[in-house]
Amino acid sequence: MPKQCFGTSHVPLSPAVRAGDMVYVSGQVPVGSDGVVVNGGIAEQTEQVLVNVRAALALAGCTMEDVVKTTVWLENASDFGAFNAIYARHFPKDPPARTTVESRLMIDIKIEVEAVAYRPV
Repeated sequence: MPKQCFGTSHVPLSPAVRAGDMVYVSGQVPVGSDGVVVNGGIAEQTEQVLVNVRAALALAGCTMEDVVKTTVWLENASDFGAFNAIYARHFPKDPPARTTVESRLMIDIKIEVEAVAYRPV
């Protein structure tokens, strides 16, 4: 099965790419459907990022339950507790493996999340 790309972006990336049974979701940022960074702090931005992850997964026929690994970049490590509370609501059962790091991000945001999903074709 050849690689399949799903969705479009204003930068050179595909929101989701399927390679066999694996689906890779590009790093999602807290931008609403209007293309603007959502107002608020880490809670609001985490919620939007995970909504965006869910939407990117759906493009490739996946759900949050298919996610096996996430990588999370937080602008500030002190936001970890608030982030973790929101994240837990999106992965209530059998959460995926996860790496979380503090990092300077490419735009003025508090969080970015990428995901890898497994869904046999």
